[in-house]
Amino acid sequence: MRDAQQIIDTAHEMADAARAAILPLFRNAALVTDNKRPADFDPVTEADRAAEIAMREVLARRRPQDGIVGEEFGSTPGDSGLTWILDPIDGTRAFLCGSPSWGVLIGLSDGQAIRYGIIDQPYTRERFEGGLGRARLIGPDGERPLIARSGVALPAAILMTTFPEIGSTQEAQAFRRVVDSVRLTRYGLDCYAYALLALGQIDLVIEAGLQAYDIAGPMAVVEAAGGIVSNWQGGPATEGGQVIAAASADLHRQALRLLNG
Repeated sequence: MRDAQQIIDTAHEMADAARAAILPLFRNAALVTDNKRPADFDPVTEADRAAEIAMREVLARRRPQDGIVGEEFGSTPGDSGLTWILDPIDGTRAFLCGSPSWGVLIGLSDGQAIRYGIIDQPYTRERFEGGLGRARLIGPDGERPLIARSGVALPAAILMTTFPEIGSTQEAQAFRRVVDSVRLTRYGLDCYAYALLALGQIDLVIEAGLQAYDIAGPMAVVEAAGGIVSNWQGGPATEGGQVIAAASADLHRQALRLLNG
């Protein structure tokens, strides 16, 4: 992209703005929370809304020609061919619990693929960046490259997902086949699991029922680190739904075989 550096600078400014909006409300007893789906607890907080507003204000000032898809405020059309895909707090349930496994997600699509993304964890001050020639973690201890680990066989792999009761009954059965084949399975880390895969700490993330804004940023980060992200059939995962992220092509193939019976 001709304006790659300006895109990167804009993304970091958005992540900084979201941090500033969110952190005063984290672990704050006065936090205002609403339920988007009364039949099923789907929380949204004033922090979610404030963070997305802050990011949209950065885009309105720096890149008004770009489109936006945001979890809280929907779609804004653009005419540049680029669209920012924003999840101001991925893991609002974790946020409400005071757990630092939530994150701010920023992804950039050119209409064909996700080209760049950020997973930002404001409380731990960790920012995972991938795409446009970058694959790095910027954190309290400085900067280090993101490299997904290779050479791990499926029986030695570490698997993560957000909810133990993943998706439908059929999806849960498929997931269980992978669980029964790996060394360790852990739950509840939302977007942070994808960051750990890119960092080389775990090997697989398998989820269902995702939206585009849940996966755009993590996809860019994982792929920049050398991992693979697809749907459960091996096709594009840009629209969400059933998603698998794997640290290596071999693990990806083996896990897909199990998911599909």
